[in-house]
Amino acid sequence: MKYKSLVLAAATVLISSVSFAQGFHLGVKAGANIFKVDGQSFKDEFKFGYNVGAFAEINFNKVIGIQPEVLWSQTNYRTGDRFSSIYPEGVNDVKGKLNYLSIPILLSVRPAPFLSLQAGPQFGILINQDKTLVKNGQDAFKNGDFSLLGGVQLNLGNAKIGGRYVVGLSNINDIDDKEKWKNQGFQVYLGLRIF
Repeated sequence: MKYKSLVLAAATVLISSVSFAQGFHLGVKAGANIFKVDGQSFKDEFKFGYNVGAFAEINFNKVIGIQPEVLWSQTNYRTGDRFSSIYPEGVNDVKGKLNYLSIPILLSVRPAPFLSLQAGPQFGILINQDKTLVKNGQDAFKNGDFSLLGGVQLNLGNAKIGGRYVVGLSNINDIDDKEKWKNQGFQVYLGLRIF
């Protein structure tokens, strides 16, 4: 319920911001995630996944604006060799994936027209997860995730090339409180402004 309230509040701010914006644009983007699930029971390795979605640019002036996005985003992980000793029903050395509907809302500062420095929160809603992490097939991950993002975007006409770092702030472990699991990693992407 808390995540739904945050998403509703973010949408309200976004809609009211559009009416004051000097420039409003829409676009599509796709790229790669280089993510891991942080926690001692997981392998300490970054794995490739994908992200695809849409973005809006809401420019208040030539320097400051916001860039809200809606993305399908994938995190791949692998449990460690000691996972079953921490979680007796757990499976060692198993690969899995988490698919999120991610909603970043980024402050965008342009020190030059071709460069945007971006930072802000991201709300993630877990769409589906592999059920192979524990033997009874229960949900091991929480349905929501909250992260902070920071990165750089190159603005080459209508084309966008960017990279950012994502740091998970919320514990996504839904089994128990033995340890905290958090998403973190890099995103790289190509975007195209279409309106």
